[in-house]
Amino acid sequence: MNFVLKDTAHRPYPPPSKPWLMAQTWIDLLFMHWPVSIESLRSLIPSFLEIDIFDSQAWIGIVPFSMKNIHFHFLPPIPAFSALLELNVRSYVKYQGKSGVYFFSLDASHPVAVEIARTFFSLPYYNAKISSKTENDWYRYKSSRIDKRGAAAILEVDYQPIGDIYFSEGNSLEAWLTERYCFFSSNAKGQQIVGEIHHKQWPLQKANAIIHQNTMAQALGIALPDSAPLLHFIRHIDTVEWAIGSL
Repeated sequence: MNFVLKDTAHRPYPPPSKPWLMAQTWIDLLFMHWPVSIESLRSLIPSFLEIDIFDSQAWIGIVPFSMKNIHFHFLPPIPAFSALLELNVRSYVKYQGKSGVYFFSLDASHPVAVEIARTFFSLPYYNAKISSKTENDWYRYKSSRIDKRGAAAILEVDYQPIGDIYFSEGNSLEAWLTERYCFFSSNAKGQQIVGEIHHKQWPLQKANAIIHQNTMAQALGIALPDSAPLLHFIRHIDTVEWAIGSL
């Protein structure tokens, strides 16, 4: 994965100079984004973080995808632990001018991965029953949270890419939503933390989606607008992640 670090010109700031901890490949990813009010998010995001906005508008994202080739630095993927399905619910924040992601929840299909992520990355991962299959060029994704540490939440969506691959431009909403290279959180001791990530610029495609069920935001107490979400598809991207650090 070291080749990934040779492509950094699209980043808003350089990646960490220390060795990365983990590598992952994300595939068949769908970004679903809705505009929401700042007030609907404020009580759910730690006060040390500023809610990031684009043209005076806050956004929430729901992102289903598959993950493979999961491994630690200098170690090969272990078959039983190298692949899973994930679904995250997120918004966008700043800390002292640095833009990043804030995760409200991350549902995953692998119980061991859930506990590792909770322990070592201080992220709100939950166990979920998740399936994904392809039928007639559509991806059919179903997730149902089974972890009692979080509120019940379901996503059932069919989606497909449309059009050619393209790359977002620097000041566009698409770049603002997707080109983010860290997340902020707090650990069990209440310490403020940051996790850094790197990948090449997102190879975006427009997408169609049919949402059959979606209570992911409702589980947080957030009402999504009736308007259709902004949709983007990514077929494949390699990523590297660093150990979390204190702010």
